[in-house]
Amino acid sequence: MPKSSVKATSNWRRKLHEVIYEADTPSGKLFDIILLVVIIFSVILVLLESVPALGSRYAEEFIMAEWCITIFFTIEYVLRIISINKPTKYIFSFYGIIDFLSTIPLYLTFLLPGGYNALLAVRSLRLLRVFRILKITRFIGEADKLSRAIRSSLPKILVFLFAVIVISIIMGTLMYLVEGADSGFVSIPVSIYWCIVTLTTVGFGDIAPVTPLGQFLATIIMIMGYGIIAVPTGIVSAEYSTGGNEKPPTPPETLPETDPNYRHVNTQVCQNCLAKKHQDSAIYCHKCGYSLDD
Repeated sequence: MPKSSVKATSNWRRKLHEVIYEADTPSGKLFDIILLVVIIFSVILVLLESVPALGSRYAEEFIMAEWCITIFFTIEYVLRIISINKPTKYIFSFYGIIDFLSTIPLYLTFLLPGGYNALLAVRSLRLLRVFRILKITRFIGEADKLSRAIRSSLPKILVFLFAVIVISIIMGTLMYLVEGADSGFVSIPVSIYWCIVTLTTVGFGDIAPVTPLGQFLATIIMIMGYGIIAVPTGIVSAEYSTGGNEKPPTPPETLPETDPNYRHVNTQVCQNCLAKKHQDSAIYCHKCGYSLDD
């Protein structure tokens, strides 16, 4: 292939990459807005289609709209793959998997034979379209901060949940001994189920203690439930607020020359490895060294 053709192809892919993966240019912003509108519209379409009166009356309209949306997302998915140097980086990423799940349901219906059971399967497959709502997360900057807070809180929350499980086993066993099968506590697993339902303040009411001692234990469990609900929320909230006041640690090579403590980043994404958070004046990717300006 002539060098001019290779260069033209490279420039075309570069421009396509800037439109799809970045939001600094007018075309990139416009693409993100269109994509966001289509995602919201498609999710609303799924919700309305589940309403029996609307689903039966406007069945053909729903199908036509769904095909238009599916084709749009298919084109977007293919363009995202061909606009980067390493397609597997995107295909097996979180967003790549979500985009794939958002696109395939309508195509899978062709693989099913006719018949009533197949129609039920088709309907369940099409419900996978709700995964499109997860595509919106790429537009939410605060999602990274919340994700960091949850990851930082995970060890503490796991320890706390382990303590809750221990309490549920102990209290559930006590209730089994106190109440017995006559009150509905027919086994220890059922008693543990009741204890968890009571601790979380759900209270289905399918099982209830009748003896004074059992009611006393239930009262203690209910009071503990209020504190148990508040603890995980407090842990995540504390990590979230702390993360907002502290600057995230960054490697020296990502810091701008004018400020040694603050990293000013843009939305530029490396075409080779999909790395983000580059300096405004960056020429090469800080992760793989690939040129950002070719």
